[in-house]
Amino acid sequence: MPKVKMARKSTMIDMTAMCDVAFLLLTFFMLATSFKPEEPVTVVTPSSINTKILPDSDVILLTVGKDGRIFFSMDGQPKRKKLIEDLNSQFKLNLDQKAMNNFIVGAIVGTELKNLNSYLNLKMEQRKTSGVETGIPVDSANNELATWINYARTAQGGNPRLQYCIKADNGTPYPTIKQIMQTFKDLKIQKLNLVTNLEDAPPGSAAAEFQRQQGAAKKSGE
Repeated sequence: MPKVKMARKSTMIDMTAMCDVAFLLLTFFMLATSFKPEEPVTVVTPSSINTKILPDSDVILLTVGKDGRIFFSMDGQPKRKKLIEDLNSQFKLNLDQKAMNNFIVGAIVGTELKNLNSYLNLKMEQRKTSGVETGIPVDSANNELATWINYARTAQGGNPRLQYCIKADNGTPYPTIKQIMQTFKDLKIQKLNLVTNLEDAPPGSAAAEFQRQQGAAKKSGE
């Protein structure tokens, strides 16, 4: 008895659901992405042969301009929220909600605590011309930098991955760097990272040989 041949029908896949998922994912990433804030001051860092990459998270970063002004930044909105709330409560800063929100979403701070409310309520370009962006004080009479670091460390809740980084201009006055280093020493923080530009190791040095061996090992593993 001959087999009955079934008529072939074209297969059609409904892509509507997949398109919906794609647009939902796109919308999520657009809303959830946190863009890196513009740096308040241009910094030309010195060069070194260190190849360690600055991490994107779990970092307290101090940016130091050529004129010695110090700026503070830290990642993580929940941690920034605790930090600014603790500072506001302890020092009676009377920060309004707009100022608090501006700090929480990533504002970089470079002013005295007494000017913090007006500073945070200004836009980035306004801060540069307002006269209040004088940097965080680090002198012995008024070391507010120690306050920021101490409260930031508390807001991190004992984070074992936390790193302290200093991004200073190549022309930053040495006394300013010395004061910053002394502040960390007084807070019993011994491990610091200096942000630099990468340069080639001097020919014939141990570092150059190490880089050569790393490159050879990478090629052999490909």
